[in-house]
Amino acid sequence: AGGGAERPGQPGPDWAGEAMASAELQGKYQKLAQEYSKLRAQNQVLKKGVVDEQANSAALKEQLKMKDQSLRKLQQEMDSLTFRNLQLAKRVELLQDELALSEPRGKKNKKSGESSSHLSQEQKSVFDEDLQKKIEENERLHIQFFEADEQHKHVEAELRSRLATLEMEATQHQAVVDGLTRKYMETIEKLQNDKAKLEVKSQTLEKEAKECRLRTEECQLQLKNLHDDLSGRLEESLSIITEKVPFNDTKYSQYNALNVPLHNRRHQLKMRDIAGQALAFVQDLVMALLNFHTYTEQRIQIFPIDSAIEPISPLNQKFSQYLHENASYVRPLEEGMLHLFESITEDTVTVLETTVKLKTFSEHLTSYICFLKKILPYQLKSLEEECESSLCTSALRARNLELSQDMKKMTAVFEKLETYIHLLALPSTEPDGLLRTNYGSVLTNVGAALHGFHDVVKDISKHYSQKATIEHELPTATQKLITTNDCILSSLVALTNGAGKIASFFSNNVDCFNASLSYGPKAASGFISPLSAECMLQYKRKAAAYMKALRKPLLESVPYEEALANRRVLLSSTESREGLAQQVQQSLEKISKLEQEKEHWMLEAQLAKIKLEKENQRIADKLRSTSSGQGLGLAQENATGVNAAGREEASAKAVLEPAHSTSLV
Repeated sequence: AGGGAERPGQPGPDWAGEAMASAELQGKYQKLAQEYSKLRAQNQVLKKGVVDEQANSAALKEQLKMKDQSLRKLQQEMDSLTFRNLQLAKRVELLQDELALSEPRGKKNKKSGESSSHLSQEQKSVFDEDLQKKIEENERLHIQFFEADEQHKHVEAELRSRLATLEMEATQHQAVVDGLTRKYMETIEKLQNDKAKLEVKSQTLEKEAKECRLRTEECQLQLKNLHDDLSGRLEESLSIITEKVPFNDTKYSQYNALNVPLHNRRHQLKMRDIAGQALAFVQDLVMALLNFHTYTEQRIQIFPIDSAIEPISPLNQKFSQYLHENASYVRPLEEGMLHLFESITEDTVTVLETTVKLKTFSEHLTSYICFLKKILPYQLKSLEEECESSLCTSALRARNLELSQDMKKMTAVFEKLETYIHLLALPSTEPDGLLRTNYGSVLTNVGAALHGFHDVVKDISKHYSQKATIEHELPTATQKLITTNDCILSSLVALTNGAGKIASFFSNNVDCFNASLSYGPKAASGFISPLSAECMLQYKRKAAAYMKALRKPLLESVPYEEALANRRVLLSSTESREGLAQQVQQSLEKISKLEQEKEHWMLEAQLAKIKLEKENQRIADKLRSTSSGQGLGLAQENATGVNAAGREEASAKAVLEPAHSTSLV
């Protein structure tokens, strides 16, 4: 009861897992929120640093502006000093010119002008001193200007580089801030979506939990009822077993092996179906092998030497002779598989111990492998002769070597396959030749050998296709050689397809083969033999005869399906007959009404005709009468009219009465 009550509550661990996942997700959410707040604080610090750097950059720009102004001022001063210097230089030149002009005159009146010369000398010294001071001041200003210019350029370059660095850092910080903001906004949005999903999932799980609790209660009730029911059945079964079964004859396997197993008809039908499929695949394989050997024989007759032109080598003659005998070795494979298929019927027991015809198939396969071993040396030597031919190129020689290796592999694969099939055939002839525990491994190896055979045939087909392509490009290639190569390639394609189908078929049915190795109770081992199988079949025939004797012939009766069909037809016929009867009744009523109307109008027509005749006669009488006899004529006319009216009414009544009676009838 405890184990049954736990099954309906299976969503409990899922709910706990979901709760743990929700708690873990909530912890991750809190951790991400903490990291986001930390990064947000760092972002504020970075923003403050960026603002400070921007303020510092603005101050530096202001200093740079002031330096530019001072530089322009110094440049203006330098320009004015340069202009002043040029003026002084011109003045010095003028003074030098005046001095040069005054020196000859001073020599002429040296004596008279000693006093004036002394005065000019003093003036010259004053001017020279003044000029020297101006030159020194100009030089000093030049030096100051150069130093100020260099310092300004250095400061400007330093400030520009610092400004570029700060702008780059600000851009990077802003990009980092934008990226973090975008990332955490996406994270927050994702977490919000996850939270909404978890809430929806939580509500769904709560509903499921409620439903599971309800189902648990229902299942507990059902379990209780089933427990009570099964307890009652168990007690009843135990009482029946105690009363009816004196001993358990399946307790010991060595005694159980003596029991006659039941005949499994379904197993036999399945094995016959599998054998039929295997027969079809073997027939295709045999046809492909026959074509391959036959077309190979034709190729030897035309390449590398055409036998119609000159005789081929003795080696190829012998090889062709052996290949001509291939049908006597290949056809028995199909016959052996056919006999094996015919031996598996509904009234037999098919296991390895009773499949005697498998030994015959194994012998035919051994004979074919002896044939392959006999022709293999000739085949290899024939390929060597092709390589030694003058028409053989290096590429063709390489393909021939590959084909030689492939032929060796194919013979080796056939030998391996024959070994395993021979082992499978041993239990039917030598019961102790193969242990039952090795049946499964032998079947597995047979499947591997079939797949290896398929791979080898694929390689042969590929290499021969390359070889044929090279040979078709040779200038001496004849149409007969091309046609023969195409036939060999088609036979190799068929052989490849057949080998692949057999390998796939065996791999798909290997489990069925393994399951069919044990026939009867699982506890029994080694009880199947031809003798026990014959005993089983005898009991089967006796049981079938007994059941046939018990079967009583059934009385002839209408089959149930036919009775149902007849009932449906009868119901539909009854319904249609009732409908037709109603239609006939309605039609009769309509006919009677129409007949009454017809008779009525016929009477009306007769009355109108009589009135018309009377009126015509009266008019004629009026015309014949004379004026004298008008009074008498009028009296007669009135009398005649009264009599005619009476006669008309009487005739109408006489006509209407029989018509009425007819309509009633």
